[in-house]
Amino acid sequence: MKTLAELARDLRAGTTSSRGLVEECLARIANAAGEGQRTFIKVHADTARAAADCCDRLRAHGAQLSPFAGIPVSIKDLFDLAGDVTTAGSTVLRDEPCAEADAPSVARLRAAGFIPIGRTNMTEFAYSGLGVNPHYGTPLNPFERSRRRIPGGSSSGAAISITEQMCHGALGTDTGGSCRIPAAFCGIVGFKPTARRVPLDGVFPLSRTLDSVGPLAASVECCAILDAFLAAESSPGLDTRAVRGARLAVPQRYVLDNLEPHVARSFERALSQLSRARAELIELPLIELDEISRINAKGGFPAAESYALHRQRLDTQRAQMDPRVAMRILRGREQSAADYIDLFRARADLERHTARHLAPFDAAVLPTCAVIAPMLAELESDEEYIRLNLLAVRNSTVVNLLDRCAISIPCQEAGSAPVGLTLMGPPGGDRALLALAAAVETLIRPKAEG
Repeated sequence: MKTLAELARDLRAGTTSSRGLVEECLARIANAAGEGQRTFIKVHADTARAAADCCDRLRAHGAQLSPFAGIPVSIKDLFDLAGDVTTAGSTVLRDEPCAEADAPSVARLRAAGFIPIGRTNMTEFAYSGLGVNPHYGTPLNPFERSRRRIPGGSSSGAAISITEQMCHGALGTDTGGSCRIPAAFCGIVGFKPTARRVPLDGVFPLSRTLDSVGPLAASVECCAILDAFLAAESSPGLDTRAVRGARLAVPQRYVLDNLEPHVARSFERALSQLSRARAELIELPLIELDEISRINAKGGFPAAESYALHRQRLDTQRAQMDPRVAMRILRGREQSAADYIDLFRARADLERHTARHLAPFDAAVLPTCAVIAPMLAELESDEEYIRLNLLAVRNSTVVNLLDRCAISIPCQEAGSAPVGLTLMGPPGGDRALLALAAAVETLIRPKAEG
């Protein structure tokens, strides 16, 4: 799988064309044995071809384009695209008006020359870490696909669009891990920025308090390039950072409880590789994280804020919704105004106390998810669905509650089930975290034998 930088070099050298890249992606969407249909809710084939032809003609005439102009990307179905209905992975929004303008995040990618090739599938209203969608089908994880493993969510289609090379970058959202969980389950990279760096205008909300906009891609460098454009930074370049001497906190207790054995082994393997590279690994009790279960006992911010948004829709269209999503939204009824105000106070306390402990460190390291991707058959009962969803989102939710940035990088042995290692950085420390993550990636990423 070529990186964005490699594709940019090919376009500059004339060894590929934008139209060629788009046609290759469209062919993969069409020929993916049903995965294309489950991965994309809508494919913009004609407009992608037209945009690609425009890029190619301009390059042929010597126009100075962005290095990435003409590279196809996918857009999660939460983002406004001018002329499209934003359905948020649901069927109840199909008759809503078309968006009049692109979301700013989409507009920024277009301005950099990226070509949206289609809208990707997702958990309805982004309210689950598993990626299951009963309306449009569930894209299947590339690992042991015959066993029908889930992709993770809510940015499920975004992840599969990358693993199947149906595009070369994916735009997702992350409220409690929705970029990082599918990245970890599918063996790619997912980045959650500090929320305030990328505007949320034109993005269908789950929880405005916790929502953020981030990329999924083949590598840390690819995510860093996309992030720079999303955050409207002056240069997509990434400074290098050595692992040697990096101070890395290893939180204990909460984020290490009930790890599946393969996850635990992969995490220990990654820590050993970092230690051999002379990173300074320091175990940190961080007992404040134990408060998260209490803070979210009534569903936390997502339940309260999604219920406020959907309560009238639940009265009239609940039968058309994924019943498991509707069930989670309805938990918002349990919260009073005082409960909601208490959430902000509890979050502020948690941020303050953990910041004191984490201040001396460049980043914290933890498993992205406590489990590997479950099989669809394991989710048939509501009880297992709830249990596995909690294990999928538990660690990633920490980052959103703390208003920090984080990235998930594959860390399993080659050929085994994908596992993600999370690097969590301080609020606003996004580019420094990405620089460190790029160095960590070279150490821990699974390498094919031979």
